[in-house]
Amino acid sequence: MEIERKFLISALPEHLSDYPCRKIEQAYLCTDPVIRIRRQDDSYILTYKSEGMLSHEEYNLPLTADAYEHLKPKADGILISKRRYCIPFGKYTIELDIFEGEAAPLILAEVEFPTVEEAEAFLPPKWFAEDVTYCQKYYNSYISTGCNN
Repeated sequence: MEIERKFLISALPEHLSDYPCRKIEQAYLCTDPVIRIRRQDDSYILTYKSEGMLSHEEYNLPLTADAYEHLKPKADGILISKRRYCIPFGKYTIELDIFEGEAAPLILAEVEFPTVEEAEAFLPPKWFAEDVTYCQKYYNSYISTGCNN
């Protein structure tokens, strides 16, 4: 089960370059249900996500680089490229995604939680802006359709 909230941000946090950063490229083979392929640095993953916004089932399976490259042209919509910074915040990790290419200049922050109750009680840092957890247009599967442009 994945339980996460999504936020727009009002400003980038200080010392962003001090945090670990991953280069992510992902594409969607299907958006209903969500079936995604992802390259994250040198690893490759096929993901299935069930319906749901705050919480949903998520299953990840490893892919080879060759399988990823074979599936990539079969994807619908745009290829999403982003840099993900992992920022500690109390007992949580903020995943700050800075989108590149066709989805730029979008910047989103996501925080995962062990329970729905913790997600609902979470108090974000001051540099977070609007909570967009329940807004479909900020989900990567929707962004991949190119409708945000």
